[in-house]
Amino acid sequence: MTALSTEPPGTAALLVNSRGEYLLHLRDANKPWICDPGTWSIPGGDREGTESCRQAVERELYEETGLRVPVEPLTVVDTHGPDGGQSRIQVYVGAWEGDAGALPCPEGIMFRWFDAETTAWLTMCPWTAQVIALHRRSAPVPAPRPAAKPPRVGGSRARLNVLGVHLHLQREDGRILLGLRHPDVAFAGRTWHFLAGHCETEGALACLIREAEEEAGLTIRPEDVELVHTVHMLDENENGDGLPRLGLVFRARTWSGTPEVREPDKCLEWAWFDPSRLPEPIVPYTRLAIDGILGGRLYSEMGW
Repeated sequence: MTALSTEPPGTAALLVNSRGEYLLHLRDANKPWICDPGTWSIPGGDREGTESCRQAVERELYEETGLRVPVEPLTVVDTHGPDGGQSRIQVYVGAWEGDAGALPCPEGIMFRWFDAETTAWLTMCPWTAQVIALHRRSAPVPAPRPAAKPPRVGGSRARLNVLGVHLHLQREDGRILLGLRHPDVAFAGRTWHFLAGHCETEGALACLIREAEEEAGLTIRPEDVELVHTVHMLDENENGDGLPRLGLVFRARTWSGTPEVREPDKCLEWAWFDPSRLPEPIVPYTRLAIDGILGGRLYSEMGW
């Protein structure tokens, strides 16, 4: 076995389906701490502690996609970190048949399948383009394994629920903060919505505080936050993926900073609105949650 000290620090997984398409991940843009921001790449990340490359890629693949897929080593590529320093990535290859749009996406923008020819027209992460070219030349498409049946819980089939956090800010004049989403985002383009995000490997409060800083430059302390509403929803028309979603809406009693657009690829503007005169169009469950908060209700359901 290769000694941990000599293994590359980075790992990534190239997933291929039986049609020869590659599962690509669109990275966040305008975040200087992210490698190759705004490009299409593949899931992966650095080793942690005493992890081997295989342990790291299996963990990263599960954290970023919810998948546990058998993978085999493919190649090692050179890359540059966000600070300009050189690094190396051990790339693995595996087979998966599934709906890319139904995958949870706690990091980045979205997952999609692309054939190799289409990747030439995408803004590609340079080393990912190199990996795909190598795979096309030298590696057959792995035979997909049958998908595992979901576990049975209480006589029914358990299903992944995506967890999202939402920030309810209300000024002394009663107006509520909403953001107008960019037309090119995967969900609710050109629509007003809470400041929101999906939980990564973190608690819901930590996610809320991180998203408030990243998206709007707001500083919030956990002791100033309270849960004011929960929405459990299944909204095929809005999300297009059929996944159940649990939305936690937190109110910050105090905060510091003035809302500013920190991620212009996701949000066009922040504005304050009278809750009795909300803007249109607005995400349906955002309106439902605001109505619930005003009515003193802690829970709502939608789309079931």
